[in-house]
Amino acid sequence: MPLITLTSDIGQRDYLAGAIKGQLLQTVPGGIIVDISHDLTPFNYPQAAYVCRSAIKNFPEYSFHIVLVNLFDNKSNHLLLSFYNNQYIICADNGLLTMIAKGKPEIIIGIPIDKPTASNALLITRLIGQTIHEVAEGKSLHKIGLPDLDIVEKNPLLPTLGEHWIEGQIIFIDHFENVVVNITREAFETQRKGRKFSIAFKRDEVIDKISQTYSDVPEGEKLALFNSAGYLEIAINKGNAAGLLGLQGFSERQSSHIQNRLFYHTIRIFFE
Repeated sequence: MPLITLTSDIGQRDYLAGAIKGQLLQTVPGGIIVDISHDLTPFNYPQAAYVCRSAIKNFPEYSFHIVLVNLFDNKSNHLLLSFYNNQYIICADNGLLTMIAKGKPEIIIGIPIDKPTASNALLITRLIGQTIHEVAEGKSLHKIGLPDLDIVEKNPLLPTLGEHWIEGQIIFIDHFENVVVNITREAFETQRKGRKFSIAFKRDEVIDKISQTYSDVPEGEKLALFNSAGYLEIAINKGNAAGLLGLQGFSERQSSHIQNRLFYHTIRIFFE
């Protein structure tokens, strides 16, 4: 029974998320479907890459991960089926795949889409389900689609570095308004080199230690920790960090006027 995950930016206010699952259950008999999220922000590739990458690595090997994000961002005659870290990822050819995998996966196959299917999410889902069924039945990937095709590549959003600092972008704000920054523990320690540090994200807001849990500070106090995905998180114990500290997520398509004047969307750490 194939294990299938679903990640999308379609929301859950109408019928579509449920209809997509119905299509998959018709085309993949016995498939187990797990939702990762349907509330990703449209056009926000860094956010989608963070959520997918952080979730996918926790699933059993040879799971199938369907990523329906910016599905119609460009006119394409194929989808992508890739094999990455013993996981299958299926998504549009829009650059998101290389952001999730932090590079080009070892195997990428193009799944042809005909014109009537290309603009219909449910028909695309049916095609994806049929492809998953064929793979699960043992059909060779190279017999399913087009190997060795050129794909759209986008680089993952990485922090910028200086001799005495590292600066990251806010890539996700969770349900509690905790703020996730694209600085991993590994990148932090590599740049830190054992030095003292101060995390600055507003003129009068500084954090100079890493907590292990939210309860390490008194209620209402700000803190920094590395979350279960290994990324830097800014939070307030039993508070809403994003709103109270004036922080918002990075978005390539968001108004630069709003980003620069009303909110902060970068976090800089100074080392000394």
